[in-house]
Amino acid sequence: MASSCWGLPSLLCEAPALSGQTLRAMRRTIDGGFRDMVRSMSPYIDAATAPLQRFLNALEGVFVDSPWIVVFLLLLIVIHVAGRSWKITLGTAFALFAIGWVGLWQDAMVTLSMVTICTLTAVVIGLPIGIAAARSDRAQQIINPVLDVMQTLPSFVYLIPVVVIFGIGKVPGMIAVVIYAMPPMIRLTNLGIRLVDKEVIEAADAFGSSERQKLWGVQLPLSLPTLMTGVNQTIMMSLSMVVVASMVGVGGLGRNVLQAINNQFFTLGFLNGFALVAIAISFDRASQAFGKRLQRYTEVHND
Repeated sequence: MASSCWGLPSLLCEAPALSGQTLRAMRRTIDGGFRDMVRSMSPYIDAATAPLQRFLNALEGVFVDSPWIVVFLLLLIVIHVAGRSWKITLGTAFALFAIGWVGLWQDAMVTLSMVTICTLTAVVIGLPIGIAAARSDRAQQIINPVLDVMQTLPSFVYLIPVVVIFGIGKVPGMIAVVIYAMPPMIRLTNLGIRLVDKEVIEAADAFGSSERQKLWGVQLPLSLPTLMTGVNQTIMMSLSMVVVASMVGVGGLGRNVLQAINNQFFTLGFLNGFALVAIAISFDRASQAFGKRLQRYTEVHND
């Protein structure tokens, strides 16, 4: 068999590796220690996640239990106010009507409530982190490698620590979705603030503006188009991660897609996939149109 290794010694042909017994001992030690730590902290973990569970249940109840026509009209109003386009509004109306017509309204509302909470949470957490990265080069050097790792890891990997720490349920799925969807918000907040014209910052300094006044009165308003792009990407990534998060107990359209994959139900998978795509396109077009309006307003205001 030495000839199959180009005549090299076997030591150079076989990759160095720990013995199976050593690896098993390491896994038992690490997994056991981590499990014991999680068990000791479980009362604090439950107390910390209880408000999220209540908030999620309340919003889901509003979306699911309210008369469908009320939710339907409310969503159209939100889409029209954001996009200011009758084409986008009519397209959203058709998509929502089609979702209800094929019997997926309730599942779509469960998914929509999850995406709404995850997007708001990701924005609330990601915005200050992006501001910190924009105002400090050292903070940016620390945050960027973390974001690189977060955006490189496969989406399924996020579920492993979340399930080990928080267990199975909607809140663990929500946490996984927020972690997965947050990097674009952080990166684009950082980018938008750093791209603000230096002359505008110098003018604010000349008028004696404090750092807080410059941030809220100059940098954030001028970077709103970029921030809206971050919100748009956060929504899209939340919708894509909802399907993966269905593996840990998140209901809605993602659970149906997972069932269709497991049982090879083509029609069920297609219809639920269509519903997810329809929701994603509607919110994508509306948020993009809102971002373009902000950009035009900013350009006119600067002129």
